[in-house]
Amino acid sequence: MAFRADQPPVSALRPVAITGAGIFTPMGADLAENSAGFRAGRTAFRPVDLFDVSRQRVGTAGVAELPGRVPGVSAKSWQRMDRGSRMAWLAAREALDTAGLTGGDMPVVIGTSAAAMPVGEKYYLQSIANASRRGQLTRVETYQPQFQMMEMMRSLGVRGPLRIVSNACASGANAIGHAFQMVSEGKAERVLAGGYDALCQLVFAGFDSLQALSASGIPRPFDAARDGLALGEGAGFVIVESLESARARGADVLACVLSYAAATDIHHLTQPHPEGDAALTTMDKATRAAGLEPEQIDYINSHGTGTPLNDVAEARAISRWAGESVGKIKVSSTKSAIGHLLGGAGSVESVICLLTLRDQFLPASLNVREIDPVVEFDLVQQPREVPVTTVLTNSFGFGGANATLIFQRDGL
Repeated sequence: MAFRADQPPVSALRPVAITGAGIFTPMGADLAENSAGFRAGRTAFRPVDLFDVSRQRVGTAGVAELPGRVPGVSAKSWQRMDRGSRMAWLAAREALDTAGLTGGDMPVVIGTSAAAMPVGEKYYLQSIANASRRGQLTRVETYQPQFQMMEMMRSLGVRGPLRIVSNACASGANAIGHAFQMVSEGKAERVLAGGYDALCQLVFAGFDSLQALSASGIPRPFDAARDGLALGEGAGFVIVESLESARARGADVLACVLSYAAATDIHHLTQPHPEGDAALTTMDKATRAAGLEPEQIDYINSHGTGTPLNDVAEARAISRWAGESVGKIKVSSTKSAIGHLLGGAGSVESVICLLTLRDQFLPASLNVREIDPVVEFDLVQQPREVPVTTVLTNSFGFGGANATLIFQRDGL
């Protein structure tokens, strides 16, 4: 029998839709490029040339090709935004465009982990070099994530309250989940929500110091001989809107948000509970809130980092959650293709889930040579063209932060 948490399910107070989505990753600059890349089973890792990695064990990552300038934003505004915020702008702009919006009044909820860390790095390097203080006050100001996101909002023509979630690698999923709750409870008609993070030297060196990065530079989630994750960068944004509002304005509905759940296991600062207790809790709560059984989930986009401890914990949680149906559950990790986007991972992977619903395919867990014996589910190792109706995405972070979202095609 599948495990069931004691807490009763909580249903959405009113139906919630996704009417717009945008994505920017090492795989591509928009929905079309990312869909094509994941459907073809491509990877997007290359040598890091953004900063010096000569002293690190690893020199590769999922590095995105960021344009120098884009139409629709002033040169001054683009200059004020750091690398990560520019990626966020591009993804948010696409989300607004696909939703048929040009801006307007709506709350904004952002998830990020590193935020404008490269700006802080520049401040530090100039300070220890005893160089001129020129530009330092500006760096202090623009280092703040709220400054970066307010600049993005101004240039997009979006007006409304801003909330920033920084909850490690669950941040992006938390942001979309919070937006879902706001719309479901009638606190907003629509919300611009998403997450982002860019590569930076401090974070890269930190993960390397933890020996969390794959020595080969190629992550292999759920492989028996996996040796770590690969970092990536990017952004994913969605327009979360009441279904009533979407239909009233004739908007296309990309998917419905059925449920969201979050939990903390308080087990260890960096290690997940070995049995995946909190992951089990969020998956169980999310499916119960959606009124679903595990076997009704067509696909799970796993957290799947490729680290020895994470993948075992998540695999055990999925087995406990699904029970006798575990062999029918299709699972993959798209981090195997683009890397771990940290605070942006949950939102980017949510948009990838929307692509699976739109284009009817399953992305693959790449680079697997031998499946870990702990894996009892159907690990998707090659892209599959199959009917997809209901999808679940997991996001877990340091400190035991866990989040699960469930999306479903509209009209079901």
